[in-house]
Amino acid sequence: MQKREFNKLLLYIFALVGVTISVFPFYWMFTASTLTESQIFKVPPTLVPDGNFMDNLNNLTEGWPIWSALINSLVVSGITTITTIFFSALAGYAFAKYRFKGREPLFISVLLIMMVPTQVMLVPMFIIMMNFNWIDSYFALIVPYLVTPFGVFLMRQQMLAFPDDLIEAAKIDGCKDFGIFFRIVLPVMKPACAALGIVTFMHSWGNFIWPLVVVSSEELYTLPLLLSMMVQPGQVVQYGQVMVAAAIGLVPMLLLFLFFQKHFVSGVFGGSVKG
Repeated sequence: MQKREFNKLLLYIFALVGVTISVFPFYWMFTASTLTESQIFKVPPTLVPDGNFMDNLNNLTEGWPIWSALINSLVVSGITTITTIFFSALAGYAFAKYRFKGREPLFISVLLIMMVPTQVMLVPMFIIMMNFNWIDSYFALIVPYLVTPFGVFLMRQQMLAFPDDLIEAAKIDGCKDFGIFFRIVLPVMKPACAALGIVTFMHSWGNFIWPLVVVSSEELYTLPLLLSMMVQPGQVVQYGQVMVAAAIGLVPMLLLFLFFQKHFVSGVFGGSVKG
């Protein structure tokens, strides 16, 4: 009995250490956003929040377009998340429940595209956007990510677990294909859609390389791009302002995950039994 209690104590200690290591960078970021420049670099470091958050925020808003960058990130991430969920669910349903010529080669091509690094696709995507005259516009930020191979793969795996008997029963009752999808299948797939939505939003929210390539005007900066511009070599970096901008950028992600974490876990593991 004592050995079991000792093992449990060790587990608690390891869990506490792991949580501390994971949470401390975020705690330091929020703490540093309330400090002055001298306090940030003080040795030993100041670990208690101070009262300079509003000063740092005011200086940030005066020198950088933080709110327009926040709105741009919300617009781009929101649109790409909604479209990815919708089109991925449609494609996943078709791959899982319909038998058509070329289905397997098409799905294999989706898997192959997942293996291609994003950096390899930058030049072809940039040329396409340039041919459409979409460089430095919302279209360039949104259109390439309207649907993702990972989203199609995830939804296809989830749709495989959906009972075929329910679909057949709906067809017998006279329900059409789109009616079955929207009224019967999609409501059951809410956890999977939430999981895909969180993953897609996280990826879009933190996307830095693609906006850096296609955006040049300050009005279209997203938050990651703005943060990179704030720490350019050769300029005086105000780390208090940087920490405030980073904290502002983290809040939507925290709220999203806190509200949908239950759906995220069930959505990720819901289709793991049948594949």
